[in-house]
Amino acid sequence: MIANYHTHTKRCQHATGEDREYVEAAIEAGLKILGFADHCPWVYPDKNFVSGIRLAPSEVDEYFYSLESLKKEYAKDIKIYIGFETEHCPDMIPDQDKLLEGYPLDYMLCGQHFLGAEYVSFYAGRPHGDEDFLKRYVDTAIDGMNSGRYLYLAHPDLVNFTGDDEVYRSHMRRLCEALKQKNIPVEINVLGLWTGRRYPGKRFLELAKETGNSAILGIDAHAPEQILNAEAIRRAQCLCEEFELPLVDGDLLAENN
Repeated sequence: MIANYHTHTKRCQHATGEDREYVEAAIEAGLKILGFADHCPWVYPDKNFVSGIRLAPSEVDEYFYSLESLKKEYAKDIKIYIGFETEHCPDMIPDQDKLLEGYPLDYMLCGQHFLGAEYVSFYAGRPHGDEDFLKRYVDTAIDGMNSGRYLYLAHPDLVNFTGDDEVYRSHMRRLCEALKQKNIPVEINVLGLWTGRRYPGKRFLELAKETGNSAILGIDAHAPEQILNAEAIRRAQCLCEEFELPLVDGDLLAENN
């Protein structure tokens, strides 16, 4: 594994470890590229709401200062990119862009945990049989990929639809086809695989195989030691082999520029 673009920091309030520890773990693991993509702040319409699962807007400056410093310090050892993981919420994007204006942002991942502000939206990973929500999840993810804002879609099968399997397949096949059309790989989420979460799920990967998608490994690191979990990464690579998904592993940002 050469590159990981899915790395969090303790600022999201559900990760541990110092920024430097993630960098040093990546170097020890043999990575050539480490992308930080912590959960991006939103400027919420409800000014009284404080998120418990992402950076606060007041932490953006320190986030970039810390990672820019490490980027320079370890330049001879590893290439560091600075990004965010965020939902595609078109109504709130202008305020988010204004918040991030002027910072050296390299990329964003789309992680569609919610379909709007989290305090008024249903968490996509919660089990449900609502076809309308599934459809809106897929439509929103496709709109995000079509926008060109995102490097790729993190844990694309996060949505936890428990209804009819054919309904699931019809909508998620649309997502796989849209990703293939844009030449965007499906993420094999290493953390999800290692911790026994529903994703990456075999029914989604079967659709990806049928569609002819490529894949990328995302460690989704919430602790430095997860970058050093060679067995988890090996299992993810084996999953790609099982479903005949060609692995994309390299400097995606350089390739896209």
